[in-house]
Amino acid sequence: MYGYAAFFFLLFGGLEALILRIQLAKPDNDFLSAAEDNAMFTMHGTTMVFLVIMPLSAAFFNYLLPLQIGARDVAFPRLNALSYWLWIFGGLFLYSTFIFGSAGAPQGGYLAEEIGWLGNAPNGGWFGYQPNASFKYSPGTAMDYWALGLQILGVSSLVSAFNFITTVLNMRAKGMRLMRMPVFTWMTFAVAFLLAFSLPIIAIALFFVTFDRQFGTTFFLTEGG
Repeated sequence: MYGYAAFFFLLFGGLEALILRIQLAKPDNDFLSAAEDNAMFTMHGTTMVFLVIMPLSAAFFNYLLPLQIGARDVAFPRLNALSYWLWIFGGLFLYSTFIFGSAGAPQGGYLAEEIGWLGNAPNGGWFGYQPNASFKYSPGTAMDYWALGLQILGVSSLVSAFNFITTVLNMRAKGMRLMRMPVFTWMTFAVAFLLAFSLPIIAIALFFVTFDRQFGTTFFLTEGG
């Protein structure tokens, strides 16, 4: 299921890449305005990393990990399902910004004149460039959708990480010691630990972005220290 859904989002990421390449096809092209180009770059990068690469990895982990350690399934199948549906919800929530969000930036590109909702996407960069992602340079709600959507996706990946760690530690077949595990299983184990340590830090940073935008804090403003 992860694989099928990841290929679905790959279509959107590929379409965004195609739009960016059309803009770069000739000098002084007005197919996209500067704000629209930033929006496409933001959504393309976010889609390819969080909605394609990571879920495709999860698809291989879910399929190969139990087979390689002699387990019937992952340790927590229902938790695995929760992770999947959280990821689906996070991806749809992220893309709902095209319909419900507002970037608050001037448009003017040819494509936006044909597709009015194109400019509703977040345009602060796919990893939240500062100060571009601040309310001063990205007014409207689009970056807030982006931050909350990534937090939902982060919870999904965190749940999967704990599930894979527990599976490796507790679901190995008799005689399958840690040092006898295949290299792919070790890689899955290491990646799960990296996610478990890094995703909470990313979530905190996204909260800081939201606080700066909504409550006037200065976590990412150099003049505020």
